[in-house]
Amino acid sequence: MTRYFLLLSIATFASAGSLQGQNRSPQRGIDVLHYDFSLTIPDSGRNIEGLALITVRRSLPARHFILDLVDLHVDTVWVNQRPVGFAREPDLLDIPLTPSHDSSPDTLLIAVRYQGEVKDGLIIHADEKGRWYAFGDNWPTRARCWLPTVDQPGDKATVTWNITAPSNRKVVANGTLVEEKSLPLKSGASSRTLTRWTTTRPIPPYLMVIAVGTLVKYDLGLTASGLSEFPNGVQQSVYVVPELADYLPGPFKSAGAIVEFYSRTVAPFPYEKLAHVQSFTRYGGMENASAIFYANDLFQRRDVSTGIIAHETAHQWFGDAVTPQSWGHLWLSEGFASYFEQLWVESSTDIPAFRTGMGRLRNEILRSSVTFSRPVVDTLETVPMKLLNSNSYQKGAWVLHMLRSMIGDSLFFQGVRSYYRSHRHATATTDDLCDELGKVSKRDLRWFFDQWLRRPGVPELVVTSKIDHDKQEIVVSVSQDQKSNPYRFPLRIALLDTAGRSQLMSLQVSAERTVTLVVPFPAGFRPATVSYDPNTELLASIR
Repeated sequence: MTRYFLLLSIATFASAGSLQGQNRSPQRGIDVLHYDFSLTIPDSGRNIEGLALITVRRSLPARHFILDLVDLHVDTVWVNQRPVGFAREPDLLDIPLTPSHDSSPDTLLIAVRYQGEVKDGLIIHADEKGRWYAFGDNWPTRARCWLPTVDQPGDKATVTWNITAPSNRKVVANGTLVEEKSLPLKSGASSRTLTRWTTTRPIPPYLMVIAVGTLVKYDLGLTASGLSEFPNGVQQSVYVVPELADYLPGPFKSAGAIVEFYSRTVAPFPYEKLAHVQSFTRYGGMENASAIFYANDLFQRRDVSTGIIAHETAHQWFGDAVTPQSWGHLWLSEGFASYFEQLWVESSTDIPAFRTGMGRLRNEILRSSVTFSRPVVDTLETVPMKLLNSNSYQKGAWVLHMLRSMIGDSLFFQGVRSYYRSHRHATATTDDLCDELGKVSKRDLRWFFDQWLRRPGVPELVVTSKIDHDKQEIVVSVSQDQKSNPYRFPLRIALLDTAGRSQLMSLQVSAERTVTLVVPFPAGFRPATVSYDPNTELLASIR
C-alpha cells in the first residue's frame, strides 16, 4: 500500500475504528487451506449472493470453527456435506464441529451460503457515466464485510473465485484465469458470464480480491523471462476504463524492468501473473497478490507514477509472499516496499537520486510526531489503520538502509534473500528478519533492532569538529540531545582538502550523551573542512 494517500485513508476510516480493531486471537488447531468463493454480482445495487467452500485442517480436537463475517445473512452451513446449526453474532459465525474419533489431524469441508447488502470491503460503485463496478478493498480487516474468512494477516490460504456477473463486465482476480463461460440466458434477464480465477500460492484474506467492471485489457507481454516461480516468466497486463486505453502503456512501460530488478535482487516472482488495475480502492495503491489495484483518480489525472508501481510491485515479495504474522510487524511489509521503491530509483536512475529520495524520507520522519511517540514494532496498537504512519513506511525503510550501510551490500542482500526464502508463502516477525541477517553477517544484531525498532524517536545530535594541523588530527565531539536514551551508531564523515580531494571515514559512536573522538589525518592528506553523513546513511537530526 502506498504512503501517498495516508491522510486521506485515515480520515476515511475514522468512523470505522471498531471494525478495524476486531483482531481476535488465532484459533488454535484450525488452519484454513483453501477458500472457494462463488459470488453473484448484480447488474446494479449492493446485494450479493455467495457460497463459500472452506477447506480446513484440524490438528487439535477443536469443537468449533469461528469465521469473521459482518452483518450479512447466513442461510445455511454444512460440515462435510451435512447441514449444521450455527451461532451468529453481528461480526462472527460460530460453526460447531463433531469431535474427531482420535487425536490425528483431519480435513473438513465447511460450506456457508449467505447473502445481503454489502456495505464495505467489496466496493460496488457507479462512475460518472453510470457504469457499475465492484472492487475488493479488504485492508486491513474488511474482507469479513463480504467474505466469510479467518480475517487475520497470519492465516494464509489459496483461493478460487467463481464470479457470475453481467457479460458486459470484465472480471479480474488473484491467480490464473481458468475460464470465462457464457451462461444460458434467462427470460427477462441480461446475459451473464461465469469467470473463474484460482491461485496456487497461499495469501491472507486482505489480499483476496476481485475487480468487476467495464475494463479493457492492455497486454504488457511476458516480462522477467525465466525469473518467475512459474514457467517462462511473468505475464503482465493493465486494465483500465475504455476511454483511458490511449494512456497505455504510459508509466507501465517500466513494469517489466521493475519485476526483473526485484526478481534478480530477491528471488523469482512468486505469483501466476501480475495485473495492474484501475479501481476504486481507497488507497493510492493496494498490493493485492498478483492483481495490484490503483486509485481511479490517479488514472483519471493520468498521474500514475513509476514510484507507486515500484512500491506496490515490491509488495508482491514483501507483504504478500512473506506476510507479517500480525499487524504490529507491519513495517516488514510497508518498510520493505518503501525501501525497495528507492532501490529501484538507485538502479534505474543514479545514486544521487537515491540519496535524495532517502533524504526526503528522513525529513518526513523527523517532522512526524508519531516517530517520537510510538515504536516501529507496535504490538500494543489494536487499530491497524493507526499503523499507517511514518514508522511503518519511512522509518522502516530507513532501518533497512542503515542495516545495509552497517553490514555492507553483499551481506545485506544475502540476508534479505535468506529471510525471504525461509518465510516465502508463509509469515514472519521482526525477530525472524533479525535472526536471518544475524546468521549471514555473523553478528548479534539484536541491539540494533531493539534500538531502532522497539523504542520511539531518533538521535538528535550536535556535532562539532576541530582540525589540529600541528597534531595532524581531527577532534570530533558528538552530543545526543534527545530525551530518550542515547544511541549507538556509526557516523561517517567526509574530509575535504583545499584541492577538492576527499576522504571518507567511519566513526563508531557509543551510546553516551557526549562522545569525543580523535581521528588522525589520513596519510599524506591535510583536510580543510569536515562534513557529516555525506552519503545520507544515518537516521538522525544533525546540528
